[in-house]
Amino acid sequence: MRRSSAPLGLAMMVTLAACAQSDPSTGSAPPESREDAFQQRATEVATAWQTQSAPDWRGGYVPLQDPTVVPAGARFGDDTKQAFAAGWYRERVALPAAVPADGTITFPDGTLTVPLVSAADAYRQLDQGDPPPCPDQPAQPPPAPAGTGPDGSVSGPATTACTPLTVTRVEPGTTTIRTSRGEATVPAWLFTVDEIGARIARVAVAPSATGAVPEPAVPAGTPAEGLVGAQDMVGVDGLGLTYRLGVGACDKEITPLVREQGDLVLVGGTAVRSDGMCTEQLLLQPVTVTLEAPLAARTVLDAVSGRPLILTTAR
Repeated sequence: MRRSSAPLGLAMMVTLAACAQSDPSTGSAPPESREDAFQQRATEVATAWQTQSAPDWRGGYVPLQDPTVVPAGARFGDDTKQAFAAGWYRERVALPAAVPADGTITFPDGTLTVPLVSAADAYRQLDQGDPPPCPDQPAQPPPAPAGTGPDGSVSGPATTACTPLTVTRVEPGTTTIRTSRGEATVPAWLFTVDEIGARIARVAVAPSATGAVPEPAVPAGTPAEGLVGAQDMVGVDGLGLTYRLGVGACDKEITPLVREQGDLVLVGGTAVRSDGMCTEQLLLQPVTVTLEAPLAARTVLDAVSGRPLILTTAR
């Protein structure tokens, strides 16, 4: 068991839950007690997980990452971040409606042949609607064609918070995502988006071939006071694993914790709760721990809820 220091900033806030209050008659538990409680809970969650029966987990395709993948070199600004998060797109190219032949997923331990969806269907999954009308601005013409090289640029009106991302090309390809069997190379449709100078990949595997993440095997009993659960993963880099803890707005001494056990990595943390008034908020606190070995195909579980963690795109 190791501790890693958490970043000072809070990445995201949603009004979901109130800050829990500690019992003023007993005060907060000492750090050693909170860490012992984490270790005990992690052991219980790991034991419960081993009883799961999920045939697809090691033999099928169960994605543990957003199906929309953006390359590291994409050029995002505030406005394009908003458009991407909201799913605002417009197409300036024909989207093939024909369903392609079956594709192949390549896992570290083998391959799997799967049916695919058309480019038109993938785009419909990508596009979540239109942005609000632009206030006090004339209608914007379509952007000029992109340059022919990788550094080609677009001339035209600047993107605003009311403007969608523009798809100017679509082609079949592959992307790499995290699955229950480790990182896999998966068939995808690649959509060139002018405003960010990159191709957004949308996984092309048909829903009929996509396994579901099993329900958590939650151990009996209530987690000890002071334990906080992991909400999602936001980065895997060598031995570094970054995830987000769900903490109260007034929590302090937030400490990430990790336990590595066989083919599992259990993460979570501890916090000291406020004993005073607090706003009804849940904050997502990014933290990073250092693993003893690369994550590889090991499953990451939240040590509080028992849920497998999904790798998300946090922008």
